[in-house]
Amino acid sequence: MTGRTMRTFERRDPMTGDVASTAWAATVSDAKAAADAAHQAFPAWAALGPNARRSQLNRLADALEAKGDAVVAAMRSEIGATEGWARFNLALGVGIVREAAAMTSQIGGEVIPSDKPGCLAMATREPAGVVLGIAPWNAPIILGVRAIAMPLACGNTVILKASELCPRTHGLIVDACQEAGLAPGVVNLVTNDPADAADIVGALIDHPAVRRINFTGSTAVGRIIAVRAAQQLKPVILELGGKAPLIVLEDADLDEAVAAAAFGAFLNQGQICMSTERIIVVESVADAFAAKFQAKVTTLSVGDPRAGRTPLGAVVDRKAVDHVAGLVAEALAQGAVLLNGGTTEGVLMPAHVVDRVTPAMKLFREESFGPVVAVIRARDEAHAVELANDSEYGLSAAVFTRNIAKGLLVARQIRSGICHINGPTVHDEAQMPFGGTKNSGYGRFGGRAGIDAFTELRWITVETQGGQFPI
Repeated sequence: MTGRTMRTFERRDPMTGDVASTAWAATVSDAKAAADAAHQAFPAWAALGPNARRSQLNRLADALEAKGDAVVAAMRSEIGATEGWARFNLALGVGIVREAAAMTSQIGGEVIPSDKPGCLAMATREPAGVVLGIAPWNAPIILGVRAIAMPLACGNTVILKASELCPRTHGLIVDACQEAGLAPGVVNLVTNDPADAADIVGALIDHPAVRRINFTGSTAVGRIIAVRAAQQLKPVILELGGKAPLIVLEDADLDEAVAAAAFGAFLNQGQICMSTERIIVVESVADAFAAKFQAKVTTLSVGDPRAGRTPLGAVVDRKAVDHVAGLVAEALAQGAVLLNGGTTEGVLMPAHVVDRVTPAMKLFREESFGPVVAVIRARDEAHAVELANDSEYGLSAAVFTRNIAKGLLVARQIRSGICHINGPTVHDEAQMPFGGTKNSGYGRFGGRAGIDAFTELRWITVETQGGQFPI
């Protein structure tokens, strides 16, 4: 964008403290200019046919896929990610773009029978306008791409408001857009100093050209965005915090449950909205599960992500370490038992497992967003469901049982947007309707649900014969 201010800010490597990236620090005026650019580019992009948009999105997927090494380097230095997590981010991000490309010709409508003679009545879906996508740091390629891909497929232009913790990583997405040949203004990147975040986001929400907003992040910030958008009567998709339960019933395959729980709790150091935060085990198998789970987690070592020799890397900063440590300490002081843990070195925090957690403990209720999981013992199946639902959050959940009919019955009782039977709470696919309930937000990303979210549904009629009017 020409004419923008040239202020910059630095993001520091959480491992070394060295400068990981230097990014443009937008002002409110710069943010408004980005929205203006998106508004100016909207008519031409919206006018493209579905195959033309599909072609450009597929070129974007190719350009993004070629950035593997750059994504690894950026995610490692900005957020302490392991190479495996970075490459998974890239693979799913590319898949999200390709799925969006496939949906361009699926944005349909319908003919609705009319009671009025000679009236052809249609429901059509049309681009909404400029879409503001606000993406977080923890899965930066997946969630950065998700913020813009389906809006683009639907004919909208977009603004990607990057996270202050990974501006370079999010910038790689927009670099790929430029390399793919998307016209100027179709995709606009805004990066900002952390101190300016509230003013920048507020100005973008308020801009008259912005017609849709999507945000992935904390529940606290999501509430602020929802209120601001409501004042402008603008629809929002919110994918917010989680406290995902994984229920283990007495007939479960314990080895499968252990493997899924370890994956769900500690992938990306537990810094995923779907991370397994509460393992709710029926008492009759709790001791056996706890022993197997403790042994499994002992194998999940933590180390410098630059070395690439351990399944766990760094957490994002010391604040995250202190938050997890505080939750663990409070639980232990109230009678919980530490099964796994260890000494934290800087931002290298080992996997923590805390058994005999109760609803009175903060570890049961507060999102940890770090390498810790609580084990809660339930009297029976009904009590397990009660404990699972005893949360302000409702994003992802899981239940393990050999009886699929029972699993479906339990899944339907859990109040969450997503539930997996005999699978981990961490599961994402580009074509699925992704989103939560309660304080985990509202609205859905993915597949046809994304079409509904990022288009306007209009009623259009054509009169084919003369009308008869009473006056």
